[in-house]
Amino acid sequence: MNGSTHNLPAPAPDGWQLQRNAHGRLVLRLADGSTHEGVTPVRAFPIAAPQEGLSLVGGDGCELAWVPRLDALAPEVRALIEQELAVREFVPTITRLHAVSSFSTPSTWDVETDRGPAQLVLKGEEDIRRLAGRTRLLIAASDGLQFFVPDTAALDRHSRKLLERFL
Repeated sequence: MNGSTHNLPAPAPDGWQLQRNAHGRLVLRLADGSTHEGVTPVRAFPIAAPQEGLSLVGGDGCELAWVPRLDALAPEVRALIEQELAVREFVPTITRLHAVSSFSTPSTWDVETDRGPAQLVLKGEEDIRRLAGRTRLLIAASDGLQFFVPDTAALDRHSRKLLERFL
């Protein structure tokens, strides 16, 4: 914090303020005047309700502030949070399945994503999780990376046929 308040963004509804320090880390100033460096935004429901329910968590893992809705924040505060979330929540969206090495697990999948071609190893069918609506999937690869399928019905026929063998 540089001590000057003219650089601070507008306070959030609960009276806290958020900005980046000289090292690029988020700094949260609470309504009581306390400051916390290295704050991390964490969505409560990143897939089901990405714009609702977000915690600002301190370096010790404790929640410092709660954001009921991102769109209720001042644009500059929302931009800071969204920039941090984009780095933290890298979840490629699968747009096509090209090939699967085996219909038993573990298997290697060659897929096309919104970020380009990728290969993932599926350890077991339990690593494919159905989300609300039953056509949305979250697939956990063996390396910990998550892949998202927003609508299985929107995939091409070949992709759906490969995927159905695992569902």
